[in-house]
Amino acid sequence: MRKIMLVLVLLLPVGGCGEPPTVTPPPERAAPAPAPKAPVAGTRPEAGTDVQESWRIGRRGAEHEIEGYADRVSVLPGERFRLHVSTTAPRFTARAFRMGANPARVWESAPVRGARQAPARLVDGTVSAAHWSPSLTVDTKGWPEGAYLIRLDASSGGQRHVPVTVRSASTAGRVVIVNAVTTWQAYNLWGGRSLYEGPGGFGDRSRAVTFDRPYDGGGARLFLDFEKEALAVAERSGVPLAYLTNLDLVPGALDGARAVVSLGHDEYWSPGMREVVTRARDHGTNLAFLGANAVYWRIAIQGRKVACDKERLCRLWRESRPESSLVGQMYDCFPADGVYRVSRPGHWIFAGTKGRSFPGLVGVETDRVSRGSPEGVKVLAESPFSCGGRPSVAHSTYYTAPSGAGVFASGTMRWVCGLRGRRCGHGVTEPAAAFTRRATLNLLTRFAAGPAGRAPQAGTRSGVQ
Repeated sequence: MRKIMLVLVLLLPVGGCGEPPTVTPPPERAAPAPAPKAPVAGTRPEAGTDVQESWRIGRRGAEHEIEGYADRVSVLPGERFRLHVSTTAPRFTARAFRMGANPARVWESAPVRGARQAPARLVDGTVSAAHWSPSLTVDTKGWPEGAYLIRLDASSGGQRHVPVTVRSASTAGRVVIVNAVTTWQAYNLWGGRSLYEGPGGFGDRSRAVTFDRPYDGGGARLFLDFEKEALAVAERSGVPLAYLTNLDLVPGALDGARAVVSLGHDEYWSPGMREVVTRARDHGTNLAFLGANAVYWRIAIQGRKVACDKERLCRLWRESRPESSLVGQMYDCFPADGVYRVSRPGHWIFAGTKGRSFPGLVGVETDRVSRGSPEGVKVLAESPFSCGGRPSVAHSTYYTAPSGAGVFASGTMRWVCGLRGRRCGHGVTEPAAAFTRRATLNLLTRFAAGPAGRAPQAGTRSGVQ
């Protein structure tokens, strides 16, 4: 289990009472876009700052200077959610930024009187701030669908993020981008406990964690590390997109979807989530896993809690239904670090890419073809490396389901990080960024057209690769 506490460090780039006030966006904002692309009409930059950087936190401030959470993980366009904010400052302001190809501010509150809320409570081993009073209600009328960061700005200068997804009412005909919020919460150490660690270490961990608390650090650590860059590439691709969190993967959510994209760290899956995605695949919806260690822990969703004791009630998926039967491969190594090596350069996923070897792109967790992998799974990249002295290999794989759906898995947790090139760290280069961007674009474009296994395969004699 030590690998799970180290992974985030290794992946970081070097680099009052009663009803709260309702704050609505100005009426001139654009109406919700059914499938927003970049740029998104109706958004605007932060005054006096670079439009691409205005969402960032400039000063995190002291530990409890300002922090908060939303009472809903996702909302439909036009729905409301409440922010529960605690701050030592006399006032704070909330600003909403739609992330993606062109991050921009879509809304801001008037100054709100600040209040230091009561300390976190430990309820049956779960750290909770559910007792906090709501600070303001946010109306998303006019907000386009997408992934948002609400930045809380204390009058004292401290800042934190609160993530919220404005989800799509329909995914039909679209490529679905899924925020892996259950994994975000599993690693959340706010209040001193996560599913991995407590004051006394692993044995003192929580057996369930709740969304009724802020996220640790800047408030959006895993989104920024594992999802933001892929979201930007997807929006630049021009394909029709839909937006969900994995808590939104309920029956009917993927009806008619062309593809589902799991991002860089998507580890915690409930049986319901898996069933919805598997059924979608079996009806022709393509799947892309742009990370590693996906579908690993079999969790339970209990209201706003993610339950996983890692002992009796929450076991590894591979103990009953190996994740490889869906993903194509399964988790093998941590910590991993190596050179990504393309072994099937003629595959359509790699069309137009340059280079066959990319240092640092393998890591920090990796997958490989294993028991339960579908018959006919193809290894597109095979990257040998040493896993703590044990010879291992990372695979990128592709298979076609009987429905014609195509399923790609990168096999490396640095695929999304690699989209940043040198800013990823770990020796990742700009050619690696060009490679992963082009391959991701190829995937999105082909997957947006329908079941990839039914499409003619360019560059092959038989029409199948």
